[in-house]
Amino acid sequence: MKRTMIAARLMIVAGCAAPATVGAVWAADAQTPPPAAAAAPAPSGASAPGRAAVDVRKAAYTLVGANFKPLGNVLKGTAPYDAAEAQKNIARIAFLAELLNDAFPDVSNIGEPDSKAKAEIWSNRADFDKKLKQFQTDAIALVQVNATEQGAAEAFKAAVTALGQDCKACHDLYKAK
Repeated sequence: MKRTMIAARLMIVAGCAAPATVGAVWAADAQTPPPAAAAAPAPSGASAPGRAAVDVRKAAYTLVGANFKPLGNVLKGTAPYDAAEAQKNIARIAFLAELLNDAFPDVSNIGEPDSKAKAEIWSNRADFDKKLKQFQTDAIALVQVNATEQGAAEAFKAAVTALGQDCKACHDLYKAK
């Protein structure tokens, strides 16, 4: 559509004296492939699956943090408890927690400058996996607690606190500052 309008304008400007030239320019433009999108270069030693895993975990943890923050605000008393919002945030955290099982394959230990994952994740894998499993277990427990003990209930506060402590325990050992 845009090319047709451009060709029409060119023909009007040229006074229809050179429609073949305009047509040739338009046809040549139509055959020129669009420029390839510049892909971000992979860091040296980074494989495509390794880079993909880094991207997945960064995105997942960003979303976990975004969904945990409102729960933390409820605990701090800086935001009121909203049952629908809490349920949505908690369900998202539980879902994202399960995605993390696949976010740390060996090929993703690539020393990314934009990744905060420490090499200790892979050298102390059993402990890391144990902490991840605890985070997942506590996320499911929070889903269950929120279904029955909402808002100001001590069980809800304890479950949110436990999940926050899981995050801190892992960050202290396995996340670069």
